[in-house]
Amino acid sequence: MIKNIIFDLGDVLINLDRLNTQTELKKLGLYEFSKEMTDLNLNYEKGLVSTEAFISYYKNIFKDRGEDELVKMWNAILSDFPEYRLKFLENIDKKYSLFLFSNSNELHLNYFKKKAGDDFYSRFSNCFEKEYYSFQVNLRKPDPEAFQFILDENKLKPEETLFIDDTKENTDSAKKLGMRVWNLQAGKEDVTDLFQKFPSLEKTILKP
Repeated sequence: MIKNIIFDLGDVLINLDRLNTQTELKKLGLYEFSKEMTDLNLNYEKGLVSTEAFISYYKNIFKDRGEDELVKMWNAILSDFPEYRLKFLENIDKKYSLFLFSNSNELHLNYFKKKAGDDFYSRFSNCFEKEYYSFQVNLRKPDPEAFQFILDENKLKPEETLFIDDTKENTDSAKKLGMRVWNLQAGKEDVTDLFQKFPSLEKTILKP
């Protein structure tokens, strides 16, 4: 019986615009990240690099670009968060214990909060027992210890926990720990299809 649901954020709840990101990066003459850049980006996502150091690194490479422009380009991937998905969360949080686990960074989270607005973000945050952003806990998917940390901290049983993510590598990792998973196909499926995807969930007992 599923009692807990852990949601990814990007392309599960908030839409991502990868094409827009590619367009913005091309303006810098950057068609792919170097290994050094990729390592920095991952470490920033794990909270091992400060926002100041992260911005400073890219300012040093793209000396003709201002900080605001670089930050705007970095945040270009974040698109809209449909109201109907928020209402969906607000409805099911009465039935299940909900958690958020996102590989994210400080710049993206701050941008999301500002773009969503105080009321929307407050409603969103209140849907969850707890939110886990990789840069805050220094752990990221698909590392097994990241999932185990959430399970242990909240005393969740893997077999009673469903994890929803658009990246197969992440759901595969969670599945190995005994969790139920849904590798959601962005653009083809929507998180609000949950009860069509897992009909048995509608028969579960309401959360006390």
